[in-house]
Amino acid sequence: MRLPRKMLALALGAAMCVGVGACGTSRGGGAASEGSNIKKGDTIGISMPTKSEERWNKDGNNLKKKLEAAGYKVLLSFADDKPPQQNADIENMVNNNAKIVVVASKDGTAVGPAVEKAKDAGAKVIAYDRLIMNTKAVDYYATFQLEQTGVLEANYLIDKLGLKKGAKGPFNIELFSGSPDDNNAKYFFKGAWQLLQPYFKSGVLVSPSNHGGGVKADFKMSDWQKISVQSWKAEQAQKDMESIIDSTYAHGEKLDAVLSPYDGISQGVINAIQEKRPDMQPGTASWPYITGQDAMEIAVANIAKGTQGQTVFKNVNKLADAVYDMIIEIAENKKVTGINGKFNNNNIDVPSKLLDPQNITQENLTDLVKAKYVTQQRFDALTKGTDVK
Repeated sequence: MRLPRKMLALALGAAMCVGVGACGTSRGGGAASEGSNIKKGDTIGISMPTKSEERWNKDGNNLKKKLEAAGYKVLLSFADDKPPQQNADIENMVNNNAKIVVVASKDGTAVGPAVEKAKDAGAKVIAYDRLIMNTKAVDYYATFQLEQTGVLEANYLIDKLGLKKGAKGPFNIELFSGSPDDNNAKYFFKGAWQLLQPYFKSGVLVSPSNHGGGVKADFKMSDWQKISVQSWKAEQAQKDMESIIDSTYAHGEKLDAVLSPYDGISQGVINAIQEKRPDMQPGTASWPYITGQDAMEIAVANIAKGTQGQTVFKNVNKLADAVYDMIIEIAENKKVTGINGKFNNNNIDVPSKLLDPQNITQENLTDLVKAKYVTQQRFDALTKGTDVK
């Protein structure tokens, strides 16, 4: 029987799609069906970038605990800071029929092929804290207000240096940005730089070193990777800061402030100062104001003893709650609530749930206990110096 011409064309098109695997998916994966077939006992995958950083252990295990209590099977993996390992972890989740895959990417671009496989297999994909780039295979994104993190860090320095009160300086400041493979890092720096740059233009702030080729008044946002710290590593930050001190502050020159986007980087900066400039003492005018992010335990100890002035607290318990709510709504085939923004990943605008970060200094350090982020016993150990490991 001869098929009508239109039906024949459709049949041939379908056959061609079968032959090449999928049609119309430009680095994006096929769209999963809108209806949900997720039930209690089904598998949900959680892929974290590394186990070596304190916060990712908290993030992953917080979410795993909540989902298991709700009756789901959870595959939690840590990628050891290796993109190929993270891709393999996600593919393993797909092979185990994961219905939802939550990914905090080590490299937002490199993880693309793996999440596309998850999407093609029918799973929903949630980008956790770090946006997955250059793919259509992302359903939702959950994180904190990224630029606000940099705003909090910059405002702390502006306040401590008295810049809004008319202090003229010039004040010496050194600046660091986060890992170049983390899309969030540019937003952290953007939030800070938009507040600090006017003071560079007026000459109140100066960065006398040649770190990253030199940060001057005309430093562009697009150049943020020139002052970045690969993988956010304290060791690399320490090497960079030691080089800065050797070249610029080796003969008693004053260092007034350091913009650090993360507590691990802050620790590297502190180590370098203590190694190279033992004359600089915390609690005195000789010690610089140093920022941070993530309220790591080492930062709690550092803030208590005055080696670090500030950290940005992103309550990962709340982030886990937000993603948990998202997963339950997807599983129950309900509209995902709490979407209050969108981020473009160079391919699509990803619906995003954005939480507010909090500024933490010595004055409100106990808020971390109130938020149940750290126990009172652990807080006392950290702040009294009995345990800072």
